[in-house]
Amino acid sequence: MTERHPPVRDPHLEEVAHWHPIQGTPEKKKVAIGCSVGATIETYDFIGFGIAAALYFNTAFFPADDPLSGTLLSFATLGIGFAVRPLGGIIGGYLGDRIGRKPVLVGSLLLMGIATVLIGCLPTYQQVGIWAGILLVLVRVVQGLAFGAEWGGAILMCFEHAPWRKKGLYTGITQAGFPVGLLLANLAFLASVPLGGSWAWRVPFLLSAILIVVGIVIRLKVEESPEFEELKEEGEISKNPLVEVLRDDWRNILRAFCLRITETAGYAVSVTFMLSYIAAEGLADRSVTLTGTMIAAGIGIFATTYWGALTDRIGRRPVYLLGTVLHVLWAIPLFLVVNTGAAVAIIVAFVISYAVLQNSLAGVQGAWFSELFATKTRTTGASLAYQMSAVVSGFTPLIATWLYSQVGWIGPALLFGAYGLLGLVATLATKETWGRVERDEVAVLERALATEAAVPNPPTRTHEHRPTADSATD
Repeated sequence: MTERHPPVRDPHLEEVAHWHPIQGTPEKKKVAIGCSVGATIETYDFIGFGIAAALYFNTAFFPADDPLSGTLLSFATLGIGFAVRPLGGIIGGYLGDRIGRKPVLVGSLLLMGIATVLIGCLPTYQQVGIWAGILLVLVRVVQGLAFGAEWGGAILMCFEHAPWRKKGLYTGITQAGFPVGLLLANLAFLASVPLGGSWAWRVPFLLSAILIVVGIVIRLKVEESPEFEELKEEGEISKNPLVEVLRDDWRNILRAFCLRITETAGYAVSVTFMLSYIAAEGLADRSVTLTGTMIAAGIGIFATTYWGALTDRIGRRPVYLLGTVLHVLWAIPLFLVVNTGAAVAIIVAFVISYAVLQNSLAGVQGAWFSELFATKTRTTGASLAYQMSAVVSGFTPLIATWLYSQVGWIGPALLFGAYGLLGLVATLATKETWGRVERDEVAVLERALATEAAVPNPPTRTHEHRPTADSATD
């Protein structure tokens, strides 16, 4: 690499390095693990609802004499949780930018835990009639609010503690909490199948109480974000981060919204809808589908971290470009493979859909979305973009089910491909935030600081310039 200093994006990077070390804070590993554990628990709760909605809720909370209508209503309830996630993201993002990342992390986890345990206690349609569905919707709304507030706080906390050159890896560790939660949720539902009756779906939700206690204890020990503390010390906390980010960064919100849709809505088709599709077509029993998702999730734990780390070496956009292209190409083959009815083929389909396609996008989002927004509005901006897409993805299983009822499997397949195409266009329209110029600049600064003599009077702290964070604003 040449010793000539690359073009300077931020002339104050060296000053920032004195209060936010290039190698990250001493708490960086503890924070990454703590955020990942919380993400695991919240995903267990939220994804568990999706599994139950696909396999049990159509008859447990709605009339059993019309299976298709019950499935539609069940997926509609699933979608409501996604629909309120933007509100949760707004509230959590606002509080995260106003009072700190840590309080949001603890509060969202506690709220999610209470709602999930309550699901395991709800009466069924056979017991209270229409009130069963109403109560399910109310609890699902609480789940959606909590999950909406979770992501921004966890990712931003990890991002702001991480080393400059390993933000993709560290945020990938937090993102890996999601496949861990998916794996645990599927294990719980698979293990509860022999219980039969309502206990087959109640027990996994009730077990969440144990995970919540563990998660709260871990998160209470996590240190607050150094970048938020710097903003607070300098008196530069945004008075209204929502208004500010909508005014100054609406383009990045739109870009991240479209990028996110491919990942989350693609998952809704290839996993959530696929579970009910396989059951409706009689292609495999529940043990095969649950095993397939568990294997995919197990691989996804490492795949998500790998994809995140890869972005540290080659940039955020190239990895996302690969993932979106694969989404487009996999749309029809996905259903052709599943339609064979072979257990191995179905499991392979889940692995490709999740560990390759979904994880290649999820592993990038933590770092890339964080870098698109300024520090003082970062939680609000990233959370809003991330959770707005949940409205689309939440109702995707419902849309896919309707398309399937009208034109067969080709409908959901084309929907999956369309989501991939949208993400592909958004990837090309979004600026790289960790390209060669940025990586070379930090490398030069690392060498300079390594040979720098002790400075008796440290430079004045600054918060207006963050490494890579503001490079993609318009």
